[in-house]
Amino acid sequence: MIGVKNLSPSEFLAGIQNDSDAVLLDVRTPEEYEEKRITGALNIDIYSPDFQSEIEKLDHSKNYYIYCRSGSRSFHAGLYMAQQGFKNIYNLDSGIIGWMYPVERG
Repeated sequence: MIGVKNLSPSEFLAGIQNDSDAVLLDVRTPEEYEEKRITGALNIDIYSPDFQSEIEKLDHSKNYYIYCRSGSRSFHAGLYMAQQGFKNIYNLDSGIIGWMYPVERG
């Protein structure tokens, strides 16, 4: 697969629960991440000047499940990752605002 595949919240949940190579990535700001996040998410802020260098440190062989507030920032982060050679990228199409499953709160 090249590019980013949009997933519904139920498909996204199934992916992070059943994919042994899944990495959950939250690309929101640290403040948003601290307020509410999906359990187990790694936070790399798409607006950070270090975003590109932090993404490059990630294992290209893993499957990335990415989310933000509404699905836009995470989709763009996924496109960047695809350009960098990442192969399996899944975007939560509704973002965390459409997530009806448990979350952690800061």
